[in-house]
Amino acid sequence: MKNIYIIGIGLIGGSLAIDIKKNNPEAIIHGISRKQTTLDEALSLNLIDKKATLDDIENADLVIVSIPVDATVKLLPNILDKIPDSGLVVDAGSTKVDICKVVENHPKRRNFLAMHPIAGTEHSGPSAAIPNLFIGKTNIVCEVEKTTFKLQEKALKLFGDIGMRIRYMNPEAHDKHIAYMSHLSHISSFMLGKTVIEKEKNERDIFDMAGSGFASTVRLAKSSPEMWTPIFKQNKENVIETLKEYINNLNQFKELMEKDDFEEVYNEMKNTNHIKQILNGIA
Repeated sequence: MKNIYIIGIGLIGGSLAIDIKKNNPEAIIHGISRKQTTLDEALSLNLIDKKATLDDIENADLVIVSIPVDATVKLLPNILDKIPDSGLVVDAGSTKVDICKVVENHPKRRNFLAMHPIAGTEHSGPSAAIPNLFIGKTNIVCEVEKTTFKLQEKALKLFGDIGMRIRYMNPEAHDKHIAYMSHLSHISSFMLGKTVIEKEKNERDIFDMAGSGFASTVRLAKSSPEMWTPIFKQNKENVIETLKEYINNLNQFKELMEKDDFEEVYNEMKNTNHIKQILNGIA
């Protein structure tokens, strides 16, 4: 996989570029973006070797699509139209059902591998790219059986070499589980930030009291709305289901406090402490 084209040179695309180049110095990383300023910045940061356009991917060994999921759905069939028979297209989207569905009957479906590298920060753009972002992180691969074996083998080695653990899942299960593990936490962070901002209008000193707990909880509220709005739209049903359960738990906690039932408040928190063992197991 010498000629690698990355569509979307932001946090994920740029970080992939860094790690792939480190392990494969002979590879030529081509950057594609609708904004020339993004490509200029990516070049200046040495994330890419060359600028490119969609028409150039007829020469690609690998195309990595790392753009908002709504744009991926629109663009993916066109990308597959252009990819050579020996080339592979992968995406890095946080939803999988709509992305897999849009190419399910494409003549070159065998040249596509649906994946979701679960890694990132709250930052965006080329300057957000960092080395070693994917070490120890999970890469969810969907419908692997629909991809030509030789191509999937090359891709899985490439991503395994940069430190990722591969996990297989069908698109429906992926979207349901990721709604709980990622999408809900982003909504929670955004709404906590909104609550505090609205309160700050009347109490200017509130941020003077903000400690590390607040900062870590609201960190995800700095994430890109351009990226996350399409994710919530594509995974609407699962996200609404998680929100209902989350809101129900919040209401129950509020009712316990209203009843002065702090013994049960303690029990709720104590029982939830079990999350430590779960997360330690993941680590």
